[in-house]
Amino acid sequence: MAKEAGPDGTRSRFGLGGGAVEPTRTGVRQRAAGAADDSAEPVPGDDPGGEQPDRPTTAERDDPTARQDDPAALPELADPGWFHHGATFAETSFWSVARRLPAIIREAVALAWGVSRTDTLAAIGLNILAGIMITFGLLATSTVLRELFASGPTPDRVRSAAPGLAVAALAVMAKGGLTIAAGWAQARLAPQINYRVELRLFEATTSVDLAAFDDAGFAEEMDRARDRGMTEAASIVDDTVNLITGVVGVIATAAAVTVIQPLLLPCLLVAAVPSAVTAIRIARREYVALLARITRRRRMWMLATLMANRLTAVEVRTYQMRGFLLGEYRRVMTMETAAQLRLVRSQTSTRVGGGSIAGLATFAVYAVLGWLLLAGVVPLAAAATAMLALQAARTSLGNTIHATNSLYEDALYYRDFLTFLDRADSRTRSSGGDPVAGFEEIRVEEVSLSYPDTDEPAVDQVSLTVRRGEVIALVGENGSGKTTLAKLLAGLYQPTGGTIRWDGVDVATLDAGSLGANVAVLSQDWWRFPFTARQNITIGRYDRTDEAGPTVVDAAKAATAHEMVTGLPHGYDTLLDRSFKDGHDLSGGQWQRLVAARGLYRHGQLLICDEPSAALDARAEHALFQRLRRQPDRAVVLITHRLANVRHADRIYVLRDGKLIEEGTHDQLVETGGLYRELFELQASGYAE
Repeated sequence: MAKEAGPDGTRSRFGLGGGAVEPTRTGVRQRAAGAADDSAEPVPGDDPGGEQPDRPTTAERDDPTARQDDPAALPELADPGWFHHGATFAETSFWSVARRLPAIIREAVALAWGVSRTDTLAAIGLNILAGIMITFGLLATSTVLRELFASGPTPDRVRSAAPGLAVAALAVMAKGGLTIAAGWAQARLAPQINYRVELRLFEATTSVDLAAFDDAGFAEEMDRARDRGMTEAASIVDDTVNLITGVVGVIATAAAVTVIQPLLLPCLLVAAVPSAVTAIRIARREYVALLARITRRRRMWMLATLMANRLTAVEVRTYQMRGFLLGEYRRVMTMETAAQLRLVRSQTSTRVGGGSIAGLATFAVYAVLGWLLLAGVVPLAAAATAMLALQAARTSLGNTIHATNSLYEDALYYRDFLTFLDRADSRTRSSGGDPVAGFEEIRVEEVSLSYPDTDEPAVDQVSLTVRRGEVIALVGENGSGKTTLAKLLAGLYQPTGGTIRWDGVDVATLDAGSLGANVAVLSQDWWRFPFTARQNITIGRYDRTDEAGPTVVDAAKAATAHEMVTGLPHGYDTLLDRSFKDGHDLSGGQWQRLVAARGLYRHGQLLICDEPSAALDARAEHALFQRLRRQPDRAVVLITHRLANVRHADRIYVLRDGKLIEEGTHDQLVETGGLYRELFELQASGYAE
C-alpha cells in the first residue's frame, strides 16, 4: 500500500476509502485513497510567470482537464525523498515482491532482535500461538456442530456438545489474550527501534566532515534517510510481524479444514483466491494513480503554503499576488478534482468486477458443498465449519497481502537509511591523533581547496602565517575565497592540496576534537537556535565552567549584548523563538550581538570573525572591533568588507579568485597600490565631502 507525504516529510498510509484534505504545519496536503485511474495524466508546464485568469473559463468548467497542457504553468517540483522509490515499486509485480520477501524478513527480524530479543520472541511467538488457537477453535466448533446435528433428544445432544463448546470458548479466549500480548510486545519494539535508528542517524550527521554537506549526492541521500528511511525501520518490523501473523492464520485455517475434511481444502482456496487477486489489483492500481497525480498535488501544496504563511504574507500583499495565486490554485484544483472523479469511477468498476468474481467463486463453493452434502461425502457439521473457515481465511489472506506490499516498499526506504550510514562513515574523519592544547604559530603552506563539481579551486595555493596575539585580516571581493580559507584555518575543511601546521605539526596528524576546541568562529551565517538567551551564548562552550573563561555576562558585555538581553521579558532566561509559549524574537542586529557573545564566551585561542558586524549598527560595530583588537592571548582572523575596521590589523592578506595577490600592513598596501587601495578608496569616497 502506498504512503504519501507533504513536502515537509509527513506521511499517511493509503487505505481503500475516500480521500480527505489534512492540514499540516505549513499548508495542506491531499490524502487520496482507493483504486485509481490507470493512465498517467499530463501536468502543467514550466513557465511560472504567465498571466492566469482568476476563475476557470466556460470550456474549463465543461472539461476540467482542458488546461492541463497549458504552457503557462508553475514549474515541476523535484521528486521528494519520501517518494524516491515510487516508480520502482509501482513497476514491480506482486510475485516479484514475494520472491524477495525471505531476505527482507531476515533483515527485519535481525533489526528487532538487536533491539530486544524478548519482545521479538514474544511478538512473533505469541502470534504463532494465536494462529494455532484458530485451528483448535475450528476443530472444536466442528465437534460442537457434529454433536448438535446428530440424532437423538435435544438435551442429550447439547450435553454431548458441551465439552467441545468449552474447548471452542477457551480457544477463542486464548487467541484473544495471545493476540493482545503479542500486540503489546510488538508495540514495545517500535519506540526502541526508533530510538536506535534515530540516534545512529544523528551520530552520523553530526560527526561527518563539513565538506560532505557540499556534495549534492550526499545531501540528497541524507534527506531521504532522514525524511523516510529511518522512519521505516519500525515499519518493516511491524509489517514482518503482520505478515507472519497473516500467513499463520491462513495455514492454521487450512490445517483445520484438512483435519475436518481434506476435500474441503480446494474449496477454501477457490473461494479465497479471487478476493486476494482483487485486493492486489486495487493496491497496485492505487499506487500507479498516486504516481500519475503526485506532481500536481505537490504543486497544490506549494501554492497553499504561499497563500497561508506568515513569511510570504508581506510580499503577497505588497505585490498584490492574491489573484495570480488563487487563479493558479483554482486551475490545479480543478484538474485534481477531475482526476479524483475518474478515480472514484475506476475504483467502483474495479470493486464491482472483483466483487462479482468473488461472488461467483463463493457461489461455486456453496454449490460444491451442496453437492457433497447431498452425496453424503461431507457431513453437515464439516460444511458449516468450512464456511466459518472461509471467512477467517479471507481475513488472514487480506492481511498477508497488505503486509507484503507494505513490507517491500518500506524495505526499499530502509535500505536508503543503511546506505547513507555507510556513506557517512566513509566521510567521517577517524578519531585519534596527537592532542593539542594551543599554538604559538599557524603556518598555511601552498594550501588549495576545490569544492565538488567545480572546475576552479575556491582557494588556490595560498600561504600565510597566523601568530598568537596578532590580528590578521582577509580582504577581497565576493567569491575571492576568504570564507573558505577561514574554514580551512578552523579545521572545518581538509585541504585538497598543501599543508596547515600548528607549531610545525601537520594538523592532519592532530586530534580533530582537541584542535576544534581551540577555535571559535563568529560567522556571518548563523542559526537562530530555539533556546534561551543564556543557552544561545553558553552553547558555544556548553561543557565548561565560567572559571575557565569569561562569564556569560562578560561575553555579552563585550559583544554589546548585555543591555539588550536584560531588557527582554525574562532577561537571560527568555526563550528566543515565537513558535513556543512565551517565546520572544530578536532583530537581525540583536541576534548578531548574541552570536558574537557566543564566540567570545567560547574563548578559543584562534578567533575567526567572518563579517561579524554585517547586521550591527555603527555604535555596536565600533565597540565589537575595539574588543577584538584587545586579544593579546589569542590570534584573530578578521574578514570584513568594511575596510576601516581592518586598517589596524597586524597584516592584511588580499585575495582574488582564490589566490593571494597582496599582503602587508594597511599603510604598505595603500602605498603600493593595487586592489586593496582601490577598494579602500572606493569606500572612503563615500565619506568625502
